[in-house]
Amino acid sequence: MEAGRIEAGCDEAGRGPLAGPVYAAAVILPPDFRHPLLNDSKQMSRKARETLRPIIEKEAVAWAVVPVEAEEIDRINILKASITGMQRAVRALKVKPDFLLIDGNRFYPFDGYPYKTVVHGDATYASIAAASVLAKTWRDERMEELSKLYPGYGWERNAGYPTREHIEAIKLNGYTPEHRKSFHPKELEPTLF
Repeated sequence: MEAGRIEAGCDEAGRGPLAGPVYAAAVILPPDFRHPLLNDSKQMSRKARETLRPIIEKEAVAWAVVPVEAEEIDRINILKASITGMQRAVRALKVKPDFLLIDGNRFYPFDGYPYKTVVHGDATYASIAAASVLAKTWRDERMEELSKLYPGYGWERNAGYPTREHIEAIKLNGYTPEHRKSFHPKELEPTLF
């Protein structure tokens, strides 16, 4: 982090599931922000993420979380949906950043923002880790809500990922409007015999 530069960390959650939106977040942390639990959200326990979420939301200079729904994912593909979500999250920030730190290795220029992509950025930069925590907790919360509308798929446990339980539920009950139609695991491909 350069002194005086306002950096926003950006990350997403939910690229790999068969159902539900992908969530993207952008977070600007104060330069002195530290928390011992903060790490890549995938390396943290659910309890640690849920403990950190209100702290990040309270102490961040600015933060924003946005979903990109399954229908749009199917229309533009998951990579573009993830990047589009991060761009929308940046635009939704109440403070305009000077620079973007993007988790991963792909991003598209927009609105003239300078940026840097960082593989495993959520384990390297606190602002990306914070965005990771927000995206993951918001998405998990949404999948729990959707599991009540579409019971039987186990989304409250598997968050829409292709677990055995989820795949068997699709075979038994079919797809819901929340399922992404543009990709599916081999176990769900039609066979000739």
